Amino acid sequence: MNKASILAASLLLLSGLPTIAQTSLLKMTVVSIGDGDTLRVRNQQGQPVTIRLACVDAPELKQNPWGQQSKSRLQQLLPVGQSVQVRSIERDRYKRIVAEIFVNNRSVNLTMVQEGQAVVYRQYLQGCDRTKDQFLQAEANAKGKKLGFWNQSQPMMPWDFRRGQKPTQGTNTRSPQVQQCDLSYPDICIPLNSADLNCRDIPYRRFKVVPPDPHGFDRDGDGVGCER
Repeated sequence: MNKASILAASLLLLSGLPTIAQTSLLKMTVVSIGDGDTLRVRNQQGQPVTIRLACVDAPELKQNPWGQQSKSRLQQLLPVGQSVQVRSIERDRYKRIVAEIFVNNRSVNLTMVQEGQAVVYRQYLQGCDRTKDQFLQAEANAKGKKLGFWNQSQPMMPWDFRRGQKPTQGTNTRSPQVQQCDLSYPDICIPLNSADLNCRDIPYRRFKVVPPDPHGFDRDGDGVGCER
């Protein structure tokens, strides 16, 4: 077979793929963060693009305080101007690119799940078929450690919240959340009377601390916890 025939055959095979972008990484630059699973970037042509993180679902902003915490963490991972690599999977019904974001070869989607700032979106997990076991294990670990979103007695999945559904037990999830959060850390929720924790045990950084600070997150006493 000559070179022309080989090239033609290769193009024919590629045309059968759902999308070539599934196997390529595109370089883009972060412009802004919408919430815990949505961001705006600029592509190499300078055009603005909206991206929805693939395979994960973050708490809605109205799911206080979890939605705001998730957005804040994504802003920390993807500050404005950050160069990222994008594995585009598809476009959703809102014309957003559904994609996996990488910084220094590390999946930001997976990091959000590992830290309890997003949950696995099982309905759309096929987009991360090669790494789905990592996503599921990361969620199980975060849930077991009660990190982020999982640090509540009756977590409502984001997709249920959007449909207006209620938890299967009880009618009000806000009261238990407030009661179980240690008042020494007003900007985040650390379980009241929880076992001794270190900064490496939680996903939060640079948060407000007031006495008595039972976990000693504010080592230098400047009112800011886990600064590094």
